[in-house]
Amino acid sequence: MQEPTTAPSTTTPGYTLWQLLKYMLGLGTWGFGGPVALAGYMYRDLVERRQWITEADYKEGLAIAQLMPGPLAAQLAIYLGYVHYRIRGATLVGLAFVLPSFFMVVALGALYRAYGGLSWMQAVFYGVGAAVIGIIAMSAWKLTTRNIGHDKLLWLVFVASAVTTVVTQSEALWLFLGAGVLVWLVRARPRLGSAGTLPSVALPWFALDAIDWHKLAQIGAYFAYAGTFVFGSGLAIVPFLYAGVVKEYAWLTDRQFVDAVAVAMITPGPVVITTGFIGFLVAGFWGAVVAAVATFLPCYLLTILPAPYFKRHGKRPGLVAFIDGVTAAAIGAIAGAVIVIAQRSIVDWLTALLAIATAGVLWKFKKVQEPVLVLAAALIGLAAYPFLPHP
Repeated sequence: MQEPTTAPSTTTPGYTLWQLLKYMLGLGTWGFGGPVALAGYMYRDLVERRQWITEADYKEGLAIAQLMPGPLAAQLAIYLGYVHYRIRGATLVGLAFVLPSFFMVVALGALYRAYGGLSWMQAVFYGVGAAVIGIIAMSAWKLTTRNIGHDKLLWLVFVASAVTTVVTQSEALWLFLGAGVLVWLVRARPRLGSAGTLPSVALPWFALDAIDWHKLAQIGAYFAYAGTFVFGSGLAIVPFLYAGVVKEYAWLTDRQFVDAVAVAMITPGPVVITTGFIGFLVAGFWGAVVAAVATFLPCYLLTILPAPYFKRHGKRPGLVAFIDGVTAAAIGAIAGAVIVIAQRSIVDWLTALLAIATAGVLWKFKKVQEPVLVLAAALIGLAAYPFLPHP
């Protein structure tokens, strides 16, 4: 089987920064499915179809996104912006990717506060959640066949990561690091005294001003902490946010928190954008701004700080082996996440049928766009949900 180009890109890019920004704005506007699906969309569109990003650059970005805390999809997008356009590209791409979903959750937050809840959310997510399973499953399949192939060692890492994700229902940093070290030891055969090949880490903080200084300071500090120290992308941050937002600070009730998570799931872009919705409910528009900035700034810094190291040393056999191991573990976690999310979204025969039909359509008709399927699933959910039995 012929493999795609794996050397990191060092030549003049075949696209402009504005073209990449337009793509990320579009992805942030219609990219449903959470971090797993979004990472798959970027691979399909930027590596396979447009060939703007090389296989090696994508794998480096995925490795950084898995090793560093914060939202996986946003970190991956930031790194891909850094590949050819460095700090300017990383900054603008990060904003382009996050802003569409941020404004959506702020608008939904305003509606939520005005009308006392969003009861239609359950019906929409009933359909959309099922369709997303099909989308994520196809993304995981493509990533697996393209990056792992017939490599027995990477398959071992893949299976271990998938099983761990299913059993623990979270993504484990130690597993990604261990996978990278394992493949590094097996393939690179390091000698004592050789140069190290693992990236370094740094920690940042941020806050903003507004009407209620004390509350905004609390929001900024808490969400900066969440963005700095929570690993595992959108799936892992939800229980962490619940402990602080509901239990510790009592900013939201249990029902409001569940609605906030639902908003994140039915809107495109990164799941972690739910922090913007939570911030809006707690302290209005500026609360949303502070919560979103405090969450995403750490992941931005923890992506661009190690990026130069990856770009300079990306061809070293030790680092290549380490990245291969982390990538295999990441793809295994993605495959495991399909099962974890399916357990919550597949609740009856109709949702199972929607998930299977979505995957089947994407398999059979390559040109069908995911937003069309998501919209169709949302309409089916709105039409069918009121007539179905619910616990």
